[in-house]
Amino acid sequence: MGRILLVVRLAVRDLRRRRTETALLLLAIMAATTTLTLGLVLRDAAGDPYQSTREATSGPDVVAGVIRSAKLPGLEELAGAPGVVDRSGPYPVVPARLQVSGRTADVQAVGRDVAPASVDQPELAQGSWVSDGGVVVEAAFADALRVRVGDPVTLDGRSFEVVGIAVTAAMPPYPGGSCMVAVGCASGAAPEKLSRLLPDLLRNPGLVWLTQGDVRSLTPDPDSLAYVMNLKLAHPDEAQAFVAANHDHGGAATMQAWQNILEEATELARDSQILLLIGAWLLGLLAVASLSVLVGGRMADQTRRVGLLKAVGGTPGLVAAVLLAEYVLVALVAAAAGLAAGSWAAPLLTESSAGLVGSAGVPSMTMSTVGTVTAVALGVVIVATAVPAVRAARSSTVGALADSPRPPRRTGWLIAISARLPVPLLLALRVAARRPRRVVLGVASIATTVSGIFVLLVLNAFLATQPLAGGYDDAQVEVLRHVLLVWTVMLLCLAAVNAVVITWATVLDNRHSSALARALGATPGDVSAALAAAQVLPALVGAVVGVFPGGFALFAAINAITGGDGDRAALPSIWQLLALVLATVVVVAALTSVPARLGGRRPVAEAL
Repeated sequence: MGRILLVVRLAVRDLRRRRTETALLLLAIMAATTTLTLGLVLRDAAGDPYQSTREATSGPDVVAGVIRSAKLPGLEELAGAPGVVDRSGPYPVVPARLQVSGRTADVQAVGRDVAPASVDQPELAQGSWVSDGGVVVEAAFADALRVRVGDPVTLDGRSFEVVGIAVTAAMPPYPGGSCMVAVGCASGAAPEKLSRLLPDLLRNPGLVWLTQGDVRSLTPDPDSLAYVMNLKLAHPDEAQAFVAANHDHGGAATMQAWQNILEEATELARDSQILLLIGAWLLGLLAVASLSVLVGGRMADQTRRVGLLKAVGGTPGLVAAVLLAEYVLVALVAAAAGLAAGSWAAPLLTESSAGLVGSAGVPSMTMSTVGTVTAVALGVVIVATAVPAVRAARSSTVGALADSPRPPRRTGWLIAISARLPVPLLLALRVAARRPRRVVLGVASIATTVSGIFVLLVLNAFLATQPLAGGYDDAQVEVLRHVLLVWTVMLLCLAAVNAVVITWATVLDNRHSSALARALGATPGDVSAALAAAQVLPALVGAVVGVFPGGFALFAAINAITGGDGDRAALPSIWQLLALVLATVVVVAALTSVPARLGGRRPVAEAL
């Protein structure tokens, strides 16, 4: 039998013998790889509806505008710049106040021709195109105001009828854009910047189309009209270079390339992607902690098997390869499952705006994504298993065959502190002291989980109280809530698995010492309470560290990455934080009580 085949067969056989532990390993790694896959593919999936909208509406490559009619000749000169092959406009634009069914909103009214345009002809979702006395409303804006075809509306006191609802690629869907003329203004732009560009326009204006005659009738001063023009280039990919080369050409006040509009239109997907990637790294840390404990427990349980392999001629290298191969196989399966689950779930977390055509669909899986996810899965496994595998392979053959328990280290100060404590706490401190690295892993696991929950509380409260603060409509807020739900479920599930795994590994490690304590007079309840308390005490420390500084540091890091304004987010109150710490301790105590109780009631003679 070849060496590779031998290693694979031994690894597979051991995995089949320990199916529960194998399933836990698979779930731990799969949670991290699924979330990472979602983060990597979400942005590409979200770009599809905008590209569909560009094709359906003959979307412009560059949108240019001036804020005063005096500069209109310069804007028209821009149509003759090198690289421009077609245009539509200039079209007049005025700010206005729209009222419908008791609701009021600021809008930018664009005057259009009744005849279709060769560049940027909005695609009708309902109704018909502009006509005298008729207004066409941008689809996302209409959805936000619950406007339908046939509804009467007023613009600056003049009555109109909604004759159509349409989408466009010349501007991000509502509330993503702010003004067509000053295209660079976003929904979160400072009010003073908006007032400087369009004095009568407030934040988050919607977009409507009228006939040019109706638009001109909305302002008493024709010289105050702004104008917008849509350009088609011979080489659309060079739109940003065109803007950079002509930004001051002909006095054009604003120009924006289609790539920038795409970035604003997919802002929701970008924010979702950032949240998912951060969640993936948190889950990766939890997976490392879970793997480290599982590997340590399995290595202790495989001591005699290691001795047998070495006794029949296996070299330390072969033994280490067998031990590592088990986890590498699990990592590869988990990576494949995570890639499949992430690709399937990505469209569910990409809510296409009402202002775009089509939906995200199933994103294409690139080799870069496959390689990154697989490398992360293998990296997590190697980090967690390499040292224990090498240590086990280098152990003495006779000692491994004997599988004798390791004598505890005698620590004078710990004995002095614990000697006068109640029996459960005495045993708990000594159990924890025997595995200090495991205690550190438990603290880190709980701290990571509580930090994530802290951020989830802040973001959820922010979305609940200020749904439009980040420029999102209700449907988009719901998508971000789904992203946060993915975070919550996976964090809590993996943290629960960690708590159970750590407790069970502690039970296995202390089966001899627990039996000896019972032989010397400790009751099964004392031993069970000690094993559970050995996990609850680190959980308390981890929960406190997870709130401060962990939660505050993670929230600050997310703000730094997204460029968000943390001052607008309401941080949890001191009572909420205390409740979070207390709930963490109670949940850990409940999760660890069952394996601790099972371990504490094992027959003494059998254990000894």
